Amino acid sequence: MASPADKKEIVVIGGGIMGCTSAYFLTRHPAYDPSKHKITLLEASKIAGGASGKAGGLLALWAYPSNIVPLSYRLHAELAKQHGGEHRWGYRRIHCGQLSAKGRPNQSSTAKDDKPAKGDSVSLNKRDEKALGKVVAAGMPRDLSWFAPESVRSYYEMGDPETTAQVHPYHFTTAMAELAKEKGVNIVLGSVSTIDMANGKGVRSVTYEEKGTKETHTIPATDVIVSAGPWTRRVYPPAPISGMRAHSVTITPSNPISAYAIFTEISLPRNFGQKDTFLKSKRPHGKTVTPEIYARPNNEAYACGEGDHLVPLPKTTEDVETDMARCQDIIDYVSSISDELRDGEVTVRQACYLPNVEAASGGPLIGQTGVKGLLLAAGHTCWGIQNGPATGKLISEFVFDGKAKSASIGSLDPRKVL
Repeated sequence: MASPADKKEIVVIGGGIMGCTSAYFLTRHPAYDPSKHKITLLEASKIAGGASGKAGGLLALWAYPSNIVPLSYRLHAELAKQHGGEHRWGYRRIHCGQLSAKGRPNQSSTAKDDKPAKGDSVSLNKRDEKALGKVVAAGMPRDLSWFAPESVRSYYEMGDPETTAQVHPYHFTTAMAELAKEKGVNIVLGSVSTIDMANGKGVRSVTYEEKGTKETHTIPATDVIVSAGPWTRRVYPPAPISGMRAHSVTITPSNPISAYAIFTEISLPRNFGQKDTFLKSKRPHGKTVTPEIYARPNNEAYACGEGDHLVPLPKTTEDVETDMARCQDIIDYVSSISDELRDGEVTVRQACYLPNVEAASGGPLIGQTGVKGLLLAAGHTCWGIQNGPATGKLISEFVFDGKAKSASIGSLDPRKVL
């Protein structure tokens, strides 16, 4: 445990959710004293420029790993209450379910050309009781009325507002950064080139190239937290972290949709996607596809598709290549089962990389590395936003208390795989 008199030069590498929550909780630790403890957050491109700004933002008590999920879920609720998260980053409790559906053939869709819907499409909210009864008979809640009745096959609930919530990931991550900055964290845009570890004896400094000026700077360090997501291996090569590209879109529905996160299983009709659209897919579709759809506040829907390893991890988040055909696939898939999404306006097409741990034990990896002062917080896969607060709090405990106190995370010890 660090003595209260010890001065610390803490460097957090990575401005995604792990870096920003680590910076936040470091400044909220009882031992933190801005007159003795300097915290610098280094980010290569921009805060929340990667998956932390482009993810779905689903929170769930049924997520994994189970040793940090309850802590993080509780911290999300506490943070929202303390800082006005309902309005600041869209925190709210929601329902979550699994939907099995049969996709309809491609139809003319204004979602494909980014223009407001025209024509006589009518929201399922206004359909007659016979149509509504059809989806209710399949197990659908009555307020989950934005899927075509002829498409619905079955539905079961995975989570309710007691066990499931959501945030807007970009707004949450940037808010954590802003709140950390208010307490003294210095946020610097620059790419890390070297961590001086004195030949494994302990961290001494971090060298980075400043964005914009391209000037090289070296800053002293007593504690370094490597939380660079899929870029973690670029900063600390021994870390078994890789990246998987994932695409997503956001749509303004033609009519308001209820607060649900939906995991779909859609059976596509034969020759689906063969019809020309503004961007024809260059690859065949599977017989069954599984996009996820999250209704967000302010009448926005987020939808994401399958991952791929076709394009290597680029230098920074700003260099991520978006495959517009894969985005169009997602739009076509969700349009095949929902008029509200088919006739809505596509507002964003994007891609990011999710960090995965290349080890049999899985991940994430949180804690000490075996090098004095060097900590790892990476490899959270698709549950990064969910588990960000717990990770940040635990990292603050490692720095100031010398060990994790809020959760038992021996199974996530980086030293087991390094």
